[in-house]
Amino acid sequence: MNPQQVVDKILAEAKAEAEKIRRQADEQRAAEQARFDGEMAQFREQTQQMATQAAQAEKAQILALARMEAMKDYLGEKARILDEVFARSRQRIGQLPDEEYRRLMARLLLDAVETGDEQVVAGQDDPRIDQALVDEVNSQLKAQGKAGLTLSQEKHPLGAGFLLKRGKIQTNVTTDVLVSQARNDLEIELSGALFQGSDARGAR
Repeated sequence: MNPQQVVDKILAEAKAEAEKIRRQADEQRAAEQARFDGEMAQFREQTQQMATQAAQAEKAQILALARMEAMKDYLGEKARILDEVFARSRQRIGQLPDEEYRRLMARLLLDAVETGDEQVVAGQDDPRIDQALVDEVNSQLKAQGKAGLTLSQEKHPLGAGFLLKRGKIQTNVTTDVLVSQARNDLEIELSGALFQGSDARGAR
């Protein structure tokens, strides 16, 4: 499984959860609309002497407040579910079978290497990133004239994955970073869909 496939898998699972959130948000907005429509019916009965324009303005204000409350509830629920989804995704990467995990790390190493003489710093609790893995990647880099990676004796405390160091330059390729990038991409997509939906409702 290459890095893009990992990201795609994480995004697919997260999108399914996001769709669940959107359905829940739609149901909540429908309930809020029904409740406020009922309140407005009562309001109109009690204020028949008021002009139609004033009543419409009041309704618009009440519904605007309702949409704001629904939006806050939606965002809070979205954040909670995404936290859970990506925590499970991070855990599943760490629990991959050894061979699959090593293939993933090798692919990430190949993608991250620039000069080929970097040091690979494994996680302190990640024994699967070892000399054999570095040797395997070096054998693939040889055709590019970059086969000079070394395994550092240093260990990083950032969980699964590795750091790639060359002098003062350090590239973080831990699974936390991979998952965080996937989450950022998804949240941008969800935010765009959310605000587009809000604009469409506001135009009605």
